[in-house]
Amino acid sequence: MAAEGGGKEMNEIKTQFTTREGVYKLLTHSEYSRPNRVPFNSQGSNPVKVSFVNVNDQSGNGDRICFNVGRELYFYIYKGVRKAADLSKPIDKRIYKGTQPTCHDFNPLTATAESVSLLVGFSAGQVQLIDPIKKETSKLFNEERLIDKSRVTCVRWVPGSESLFLVAHSSGSMYLYNVENTCGTTAPHYQLLKQGENYAVHTCKSKSARNPLLRWTVGEGALNEFAFSPDGKFLACASQDGFLRVFGFDAAELHGTMKSYFGGLLCVCWSPDGRYIVAGGEDDLVTVWSFLDCRVIARGHGHKSWVSVVAFDHCTTSIEDGDPPAEFSGSDEDFHEQIHFGAGRDRANSSHSRLSKRNSTDSRPVSVTYRFGSVGQDTQLCLWDLTEDILFPHLPLSRTRTHTNVMSATSPPATGQTTTTTTVSITTNSSGTKDSVSNSSTSCNPINSLPGTLPRSNSLPHSSNPAGGTTPNSHTGSNSSTKGNSIIDSAFIATGVSKFATLSLHDSRKERHEKDHKRNHSMGHISSKSSDKLNQLSSSRTAKAEAAKTLGTILCPRMEEVPLLEPLVCKKIAHERLTVLIFLEDCLVTACQEGFVCTWARPGKVGLLSSQNNPASSPSGTVV
Repeated sequence: MAAEGGGKEMNEIKTQFTTREGVYKLLTHSEYSRPNRVPFNSQGSNPVKVSFVNVNDQSGNGDRICFNVGRELYFYIYKGVRKAADLSKPIDKRIYKGTQPTCHDFNPLTATAESVSLLVGFSAGQVQLIDPIKKETSKLFNEERLIDKSRVTCVRWVPGSESLFLVAHSSGSMYLYNVENTCGTTAPHYQLLKQGENYAVHTCKSKSARNPLLRWTVGEGALNEFAFSPDGKFLACASQDGFLRVFGFDAAELHGTMKSYFGGLLCVCWSPDGRYIVAGGEDDLVTVWSFLDCRVIARGHGHKSWVSVVAFDHCTTSIEDGDPPAEFSGSDEDFHEQIHFGAGRDRANSSHSRLSKRNSTDSRPVSVTYRFGSVGQDTQLCLWDLTEDILFPHLPLSRTRTHTNVMSATSPPATGQTTTTTTVSITTNSSGTKDSVSNSSTSCNPINSLPGTLPRSNSLPHSSNPAGGTTPNSHTGSNSSTKGNSIIDSAFIATGVSKFATLSLHDSRKERHEKDHKRNHSMGHISSKSSDKLNQLSSSRTAKAEAAKTLGTILCPRMEEVPLLEPLVCKKIAHERLTVLIFLEDCLVTACQEGFVCTWARPGKVGLLSSQNNPASSPSGTVV
């Protein structure tokens, strides 16, 4: 279902799509944008972002929406599937000069019908706290840009806190703020608190309470997005260096890492139960990472360009006849004793705790389906189903799946014997990995290689034929040669994903690097400007070489070493790149760089718009 029709049909903008639960329909009367509804000229502007909050209004219209378009910021009552949008009556509208809003976030704990706390990050590095209902500006943080001069990429309230918030910058740093503290008139001085592999955490040295409370330095390059786990205890960071890093937030400890197949990671999200993380980025893939096992369990290929947003659908995700939610166990020293947060988070248990590592083979639900979605710069919306044949490949399936036909990529597709051989191989090879994970209490230690016979979903057109005709026999074991792996990667490249060639054709890249080195060496006498360009080119090659080192390890498995998902739905829904995907109870919301925020009614909910004249029949529309 990844592609339907061809030619003109594939370039048409879709206004509805069908899944197993029914038809999703675009509600054109529920579109939010600038009041003039003129497409925004997005050249050089920051991505359009959308934030929601529910103010518990007794009238049933409790949802509020905020979105930025260029230099403008809008705040409306969101009527969703209930009533048509009235763009002539924004609650608040702001136009900024000299800078642009880049991201924003509401605090759900303090939101009321009379007041909301909205954080807004800007392209020049500042963070503003405003109340769009009272039309007030409370505070401006990093006003003199003494803390960080780079663009704000992500801002979030710390879960469970009315005063703490976290801000990420394109410099690769994150800062923890307290709304009660000032930022000071001089640049802050820092003291090292904790350091690990490619990250460091510093406290701010000051005689009086001031911002920032903490500075995190994570990876190399921009920190594009972060996301808190559902329980608020862990933090997943997607960086431009291609790494996903997951930290225990209170203890500032690294829990696990993952590397993209190619390029930087741009977005990240958690499953509703906190067991899985999905990341997307410049490799055009969505990658599913297991929090408990600290490893990649699947990839999804459906986008034709960079993936800008990933999100789980909490309403469609289902776990039937399973065990109770995972218990929390274990504790570390209370991080709040190390530094004074002031008015910190009000939690039932302030000590750091983590998910107990249950044996999934002993507590597997009868049926499990996680639904998540993604949007990208290719203007396409993709929906994905993560099912038990991917989550538990070594166990018999509880029911037949249609969108993830698992097969062995290291042996020709055949009858049931192939499946049996794959099952035995997975059980044998994964046991060592499982043991090494379960024996680790705080972090996951990467291993050098992955088993060579893991299942793969047949999602690409005719992908089984080249794989079946060129791959080595499955009896060669997990320690297959580099030549064999290159052949498999080449078969995948032959299907049309040529951008991965730099990561799989090692020999040709090495020869090309030697030729480039000789050519660059002979040009040593040229101008300094050209020399700088050559240095940048050399740095790029070095980065590619470093990326190639992780390929085939637990950080970045090869394409044939993990299942490959195909999208349940893959539709072109906009003219410009998509920047927003949010799942709500009655609908899903998307937005594109032209400044149009679109509402897609869930199956059975589209008729609610026609009942706008009968408020008694309208749902509450509470955002979950």
